[in-house]
Amino acid sequence: MAVEDAHWADASSRDVLRFLVARLAREHVLLVISYRTDDLHRRHPWRPVAAELARHPRVTRVELPPFTADEVAQFAAALTGHAVAEQVVRSVTERSGGNAYFAQELLESADGDALPGSLADVLRARIEQVDPQVQQLARVAAVAGRRVAEPVLRAAARVASPELDVDGALREAVGQHVLGVEDGHLAFRHALLAEAIAADLLPGERSSLHRAYVRVLRADPALGGPAELATHALAAPDLPTALEASLAAAEQAHELLAPQEELRHLEVALRLWDAVPDAGSRVATLTAAANAAGNAARRDRAVQLARSAVEAADDEARAPLRTRLARHLQALDRAKQALAETSLALDELGPTPSAARAWALATHARSLVWLDRDVEAFDVVQEALNVARNVGALDAESDALTSLAMLVASDDADRADQILAQALDAARAVGDTTTELRILQNMASSRYDVGDLDGAARLAATGVERARATGLTNTTHGLDLAGYAALVAYVRGDLTPVQVPERADDDGGFLDLIVLYAATARGESDVVERCRRLEPLWSRDTAIAHVAGGCGADALAWRGRFDESVELVDRVIAHLEKAWLPLFFAGIWLSSIALAALADAAQEDRVRGRDPGARVAAGERFATRIEQTAQRPLPPGRKVGPEGLAWTARGRAEHARLLGSPPGTVELWRAAVDAFGYGYRYEEARSRWRLAESLLLSGDRDEAALEAARALADAEDMGAVPLATAIRELARRGRLALPGARTAGSDVLTAREAEVLELVAQGLSNNQIGRRLFISGKTVSVHVSNVLAKLEVSGRAEAVDVAHRRGLIGSR
Repeated sequence: MAVEDAHWADASSRDVLRFLVARLAREHVLLVISYRTDDLHRRHPWRPVAAELARHPRVTRVELPPFTADEVAQFAAALTGHAVAEQVVRSVTERSGGNAYFAQELLESADGDALPGSLADVLRARIEQVDPQVQQLARVAAVAGRRVAEPVLRAAARVASPELDVDGALREAVGQHVLGVEDGHLAFRHALLAEAIAADLLPGERSSLHRAYVRVLRADPALGGPAELATHALAAPDLPTALEASLAAAEQAHELLAPQEELRHLEVALRLWDAVPDAGSRVATLTAAANAAGNAARRDRAVQLARSAVEAADDEARAPLRTRLARHLQALDRAKQALAETSLALDELGPTPSAARAWALATHARSLVWLDRDVEAFDVVQEALNVARNVGALDAESDALTSLAMLVASDDADRADQILAQALDAARAVGDTTTELRILQNMASSRYDVGDLDGAARLAATGVERARATGLTNTTHGLDLAGYAALVAYVRGDLTPVQVPERADDDGGFLDLIVLYAATARGESDVVERCRRLEPLWSRDTAIAHVAGGCGADALAWRGRFDESVELVDRVIAHLEKAWLPLFFAGIWLSSIALAALADAAQEDRVRGRDPGARVAAGERFATRIEQTAQRPLPPGRKVGPEGLAWTARGRAEHARLLGSPPGTVELWRAAVDAFGYGYRYEEARSRWRLAESLLLSGDRDEAALEAARALADAEDMGAVPLATAIRELARRGRLALPGARTAGSDVLTAREAEVLELVAQGLSNNQIGRRLFISGKTVSVHVSNVLAKLEVSGRAEAVDVAHRRGLIGSR
């Protein structure tokens, strides 16, 4: 027998429950009584009954705590039939307080922000049952949100309702479970109760209550901060006060190293600017907002704000703002656009030495480096250093030194490290933590580019720790350093998932992209969709097209969607050619992925007796791109790093596989394995798998088994599921004895006979099966004859049917 919501029971029902609990002894009856403790105020009639029943020896009390966020996610998935977005789960958890009924109503509501009508009625009935003075106090509290400091509520209530007995109403509100104490604040028992009360207020009534808060907060700033004042002033509406308070809140957030909050307040201020008389010039606020957006990893928004600042500035102030805009463009890998802005800035500044000119030169040089215009870049860097040193601009000097290090890194890594160390000292001397983090990132990148993965990992870890210590973990450079740490970990074979910090705006930051490499290697089921969701952001940041496009293509190939993989690579290359150079080095990686997909498709064509000529022809443009890029003349002192050399070797080997593995293919795969041997563990194992396959085709079964075993051990240790599965499949088809390789699964058919019959079920001919299993068509015919005899059937189709019914081969 179940009795729900016993807190609503009348006196007679409560007496019946007392009687049943006291009298039930030997009867086969289970009595389940539920009630909500949130509704039990001090004088609630159910409270003494619940206490009396709980003391009975046959009663077991079970506490059901509110849902956690994870439990809300599970509940939502069960309710809707699919996984619900994290931001929805977070919102529902916060608004419902973990109450299952509230959560269900919110999830089923057509409007995710509005309070469902049925739920509003329940909450409204709840508040209408309490004392009118408590209702009035609740209305004052509701406009402040779910929580409000007690001194602020007391003061605002006295201003809004002078006749209200505030002390008595507060005691009654807590006693009747309308409000409770939470972390030193008064809080509604449910966030939705505050929403329901606020929604019932008339517009004039709501404005009046907000004005009461503005009055008390302005009279005594100690009661609350500028952010709280700005919120109430905006709703009052008192726009001059809202503007002033928003700017003060932004300044406070800046001092606390909270760029996301700083940006939010500055965006509010900018929206109010034109509505407030005599607000002054908005250029400084636009510039501050752009910097906050950049620090908050909102790169695209930073460019928009910085461009607005340039457009709003007068002639004298425009040049330094162009330089700032260029730096924000560089954060999006838009070097050509950045170069155009600094060219204009340098023309506007003229030749007179100044800190502004030093910064413009340093920023100009960085774009030239990225565009491989090293000769020009070197001259500009030297001028930037001279100007910076003449005018004492240590921060600009540090930036220029960073570009100089990039120019010499591939030819003299030790000298580059010395220059970067000098730049780091200059940044620390002026307390420029942002530049310090960027230099540490460049130092890690420098070591990575020359194949020093241990050094790169150490420097990235130093940067991540420095960002944490200075509160800049979730800023652009903090996240980029975390991304470099994750990249190095992936290359070294650590495929452990990395937690990406949640942000209000998903800008496809560097860390968000880097985790896709390991997700692809682990074979995560949603990685293709994750990459596809980032495609609309390609135009924002070329790195998104590069990494998400490449990983998406790789993941598609692992899933056998070869044509989609190649088509995606084509689109990525076409997109990047417009922003970068025609023969950009990342194109080697992308082309290798496309060649691998084409080789897999061609291999399937050959097994099924189809002509792979179209695949081979399509692969020529990728093979040509690899060779032309690898042989592209580089500026003096620059050379291709070990990763570029490794992908070139891999691309050549994949091209040979596409051609049908002609003589010499084994040596190409050996070269790929050796090239990735500098520390790129995952790709070394993947190349070793293909080397084993090539050895098997050449007839060297013993070495093929050794290479396959090494590749499998690494793949399993890393958790690279698709790779490990592929290696086991190779061993099964090639009959290589490996740890974990499948053996005979039945006393009726041998392992080879079962393999042959599975391929018969797919409609393959004897010759096609032979090519798939590295045996002759005649040998396949012998296996088929043995299968027919063992199963006592007369034909191939009947054999497949019998084997399926007896569970000897996989289900159809």
